[in-house]
Amino acid sequence: MKLSGALAVSGLVTSAWAAPYRKETEYLGKRQAIASRGSEIDNSAIPFQPVGPVGSSGNVYGGPGLLGNAGDGKAPQDVGPGVPAKTASTQQDAGQYTLSPGQEEDADLGLYLDLSENLNPQAIRGKNGGIVSGPRNEEYQRLNPDMLARPGTDMGSVANAKWPMGLSSARSGTGGGNPGWARQQNTNELPIATAMAGVNMHLGPNAYRELHWHSANDTRISTVNQNGETFLDDLQAGDLWFFPAGVPHSIQASEEGVEFLLIFNQGDFSEDATDLVSELFARNPKEVLAKNFQVDVSVLKDIPTEQRYIFNGTPYKGTTEEARKEVDGPAGALPANESYSYHLSAQAPYTVPGGSVKIVDPTTFPIANNFSAALFTVEPGAMREIHWHLTSNEWNFLIQGQGRVTVFQGPQASRTFDFTAGDVGYIPVADSHYIENTGNETLVYLEVLQAPRYIDISAAQWLGLTPGQVVKDTLNVPQSFIDTLPKTKRYIVPGNPDLLTTNFTVADYPNAKFNATGTQAKSTGAERSS
Repeated sequence: MKLSGALAVSGLVTSAWAAPYRKETEYLGKRQAIASRGSEIDNSAIPFQPVGPVGSSGNVYGGPGLLGNAGDGKAPQDVGPGVPAKTASTQQDAGQYTLSPGQEEDADLGLYLDLSENLNPQAIRGKNGGIVSGPRNEEYQRLNPDMLARPGTDMGSVANAKWPMGLSSARSGTGGGNPGWARQQNTNELPIATAMAGVNMHLGPNAYRELHWHSANDTRISTVNQNGETFLDDLQAGDLWFFPAGVPHSIQASEEGVEFLLIFNQGDFSEDATDLVSELFARNPKEVLAKNFQVDVSVLKDIPTEQRYIFNGTPYKGTTEEARKEVDGPAGALPANESYSYHLSAQAPYTVPGGSVKIVDPTTFPIANNFSAALFTVEPGAMREIHWHLTSNEWNFLIQGQGRVTVFQGPQASRTFDFTAGDVGYIPVADSHYIENTGNETLVYLEVLQAPRYIDISAAQWLGLTPGQVVKDTLNVPQSFIDTLPKTKRYIVPGNPDLLTTNFTVADYPNAKFNATGTQAKSTGAERSS
């Protein structure tokens, strides 16, 4: 996956003019203000008798005798078609649905419910909820069991924290030949994500993302900075790049094509608003272009009249070093410590029981001055431990597998969300959360922060470094609980692929004793574990 970011956060002020009679809704944090423009027209006294087509009969309206307190008290006769009666798809009588293992356990236990094989999934968890008798999409329910039958510990109102990229409209490239596509998530799709947005892009073999630049910050990549210094690099799966706002750049796929992820430091960023070189040429007089580039105007007769965006190209020539020599100018190449790319794929992971993590932030990738990222792997049954971030909201993307997240928003609201590959998550600063692997394959996901250093608070380490008596008196837990609290940051805690497991004591739980391997360099900006 590829990462891009931003050097500056733009403050945007939106203004709107509205004609009379229009109502406009403005989102203000957790409130909505409705402003009426003009007065409403009262047309209730105007008779309305629509003229129907040939063959129509009846009336689109009923009569006053259908009001609840009218008539003789007898039930009105159902004349149809109206709402359909119970059918095979809506029948909910006993015996026509199945419950998953754990679904009848106490709701506060909150076991993960695998509804993938359930007949007619139901909103039942322990003694909570009940049957679903109305219209529904069973596939959505199976994908979101913690929404259908939520844990008993979920409470209050928490903003939606998930958006599936699969529901974003994919914009096609131009020129035919299947050059590629791009789809995005911004505040239109996920209103809570006010500080960051994401774009998922695919380039076909040798295709280009047109030469462009962004007003927010965001395979062979190339760019030129304000000093005329050049940069070119070839990247592979798992590497990162960062282009500051306004720095023009290009992206080209290899012969195999490429798919990547872009993250921007502006929640309402739109990929459709990117500044393109084809538009730059199309929106300036040709005489001005000829003068600027010191050519005869006839040279410009075939310039594009519409943007190229994503389009098929020719294979790039030569090795990385040969390509760098071709673009080398008087100012030379960009200094190594100002590199726009970081080969995260070559960074050895820090492994702990249950998974691994790679952290990158400006301490190792200096140009990304306010972006930090962590690439996690979580084994089946294991969990990214309960934690929260101190200085930034978290934007995350599930690359592989499936999992669930509970977002706790003080003082007493929480909501559990189910994630599958391709889903975007967004968690406000200081809200505690975890991600539990609920599938049978390794879960891989990316955490992105707008911060100069990747930092988090581990709930377990916090309590482990708090006087034991304080914890006992506050939580009413036995000494055995205090004795198991770690004094190190674990990042991930191991688990049992059997998600009905409830005993995780070291004696009964294989590999539960903390025993990390690898190194956690101080330069990563993360805390050191022993």
